[in-house]
Amino acid sequence: MGNRRRVAERRKTRPAVIGGMIAVVVVGGGAGAYALYGGAAADDGTRASDGKAKVKTGPLSRAEVTTTARAFLTAWQSGKVPQAAAVTDAPSAARPLLSGYTKDARIKDVTLTPGSPTGDKVPFSVKGTVSYKGTDKPLTYDSALTVTRRTSDGKPLVDWHSAVVHPDLKDGDELVTGEAGTPPVKALDRDGGELTKAEYASIGPILDGLREKYGKKAGGKAGIELRVVRGKAAKAKDLSDKTLLELSKGTPGTVKTTLDPALQAAAEKQVAKKARSSVVLLRVSTGEILAAANASPGFNTAFQGSLAPGSTMKVITSSLLLEKGLASADKKHPCPKYFTYGHWKFQNDDKFQIKNGTFKASFARSCNTAFISQAPKLKDDDLTKEAQQVYGLGLNNWAIGVPSFDGSVPVQSAAQMGASLIGQGGVRMNPLNMASVSATVKSGTFRQPYLVSPDVDGRKLAKASRTMPASTLSQLRELMSYTAAYGTAAEAMAGVGGDAGAKTGSAEVDGQKKPNGWFTAYRGDLAAAGVVQQGGHGGSTAGPMVAALLKTGS
Repeated sequence: MGNRRRVAERRKTRPAVIGGMIAVVVVGGGAGAYALYGGAAADDGTRASDGKAKVKTGPLSRAEVTTTARAFLTAWQSGKVPQAAAVTDAPSAARPLLSGYTKDARIKDVTLTPGSPTGDKVPFSVKGTVSYKGTDKPLTYDSALTVTRRTSDGKPLVDWHSAVVHPDLKDGDELVTGEAGTPPVKALDRDGGELTKAEYASIGPILDGLREKYGKKAGGKAGIELRVVRGKAAKAKDLSDKTLLELSKGTPGTVKTTLDPALQAAAEKQVAKKARSSVVLLRVSTGEILAAANASPGFNTAFQGSLAPGSTMKVITSSLLLEKGLASADKKHPCPKYFTYGHWKFQNDDKFQIKNGTFKASFARSCNTAFISQAPKLKDDDLTKEAQQVYGLGLNNWAIGVPSFDGSVPVQSAAQMGASLIGQGGVRMNPLNMASVSATVKSGTFRQPYLVSPDVDGRKLAKASRTMPASTLSQLRELMSYTAAYGTAAEAMAGVGGDAGAKTGSAEVDGQKKPNGWFTAYRGDLAAAGVVQQGGHGGSTAGPMVAALLKTGS
């Protein structure tokens, strides 16, 4: 048998244990190789007829998903960054973020506990300690990873995205612990009361935006915290840095907003009733934002959403057609079942038609073909100019006090231009934009909405280059008033009363079974708009939210 060298049975360090599986480092030839006892897959040596190894394809097995996930989590927990990164499909991207988890985020004593996989997705919990200059604080959160099969060789690997490390991370973001880049702020409502996430569930993104813009200007002192530092891609989308854990409190500065506490509470109550809903309420005469709420508190869809507005866009299209003499409120206007433009065949909801009807009737019933039938008489940039010049939209120059998306009405041609007339195609809006549209109709003048008074920091508010002609304005108000009383908005607006106008909308989105429901309206000195994603028709989904706020604010 020959002489054998006995293998030492004692070891100085204990291996990491995750879910009953033991992770060890096997060293040989000066290089570290990662292995798992208890289920690591091995090359079975299967060969094709030409002698080459077969590339495994098809769905991942549960064993492949589990083994890959545990390999990654064990290496990460053990601080073995190269090994953990090697289990992903993007090692060069994973390595710096996993390394920064310890060096930059200052997270230690990490325990990662995998849950039961669902298909190729594996949830896991994270427990650790954030430590900075003698200050320690526990950190717990949940995350998840997805296992994918590499095309080149069939090997199962973790589908790498920064969100694997923490669900609040976007690709390109970093986790950093240290003195906060900006001091905290104490945000106040218009009456001087403090705005907190505990009282207003969806206020978080607004508070983050206020801190980013006014933290240093408001005179506060930064504390120590673990935070998400946004990368270029996220900042391009106006996402603010986000605090995940506060180790020591800073001294906040104070920023006063225009939010009305009673109306904000009412808005929060409304969005809590409908999943994926958002709503905004404005004061028409000033542009002050009185309330803004989102059912999903992680992202401020009300200000930053970029969604097709559907038929609420017909308010802007109507002012264009009225100005150009292509429509008149009480004159006959075509509303056929179908209209083909740019090789696309457009139709109305349920393929209805209105014979010998007026433009007012088409607007009130939201007839798509009534608008698209006018496309051949329009220039490609007419709608874009109307939105920019009269409604102040799509110029990327609003300065409301926190990040916002100012709407987009790109110049398009052929079928896409026709679709834009009814709020599809490339048109994108959010409730803030559409509430501003109703406010512009009610006042006759665009006033840029704002959350923080420009007097606080001397910033300039955006302005529109012109107002619509008086005859156009009066007819547009007539259209919206008639729709609120007798059209698709009548049910939602019942009981609102007073000088009111409204427009409903439904926006089809690829892959969704139900359209996004929109509603925009005004009453007196108030204007509001809301959206319920995947909700269906705007009159029955977003309409009741908007109407309730208009009633509450009266």
